[in-house]
Amino acid sequence: MTAPGIGVVYRIGLCSGEQRRWRYLGTDSRAAAWWTDLDTGLTFNESSLMYVWQILGEDSPGNETTVKHLTVR
Repeated sequence: MTAPGIGVVYRIGLCSGEQRRWRYLGTDSRAAAWWTDLDTGLTFNESSLMYVWQILGEDSPGNETTVKHLTVR
């Protein structure tokens, strides 16, 4: 798979079998990749995750939810 696109929403598969919807925010000055979980509204970077996950694919258009927009610096 190619690198995620900034602002694109992806379906994410967690090791528990649960699926989530995450928006990719890009990387910061230290090359840490940042995401927003659209169900919780939480923003996090990949190094803070404590479980295995994978990108299953881009989310379907029209499936968006309203989330707080946070700026990553």
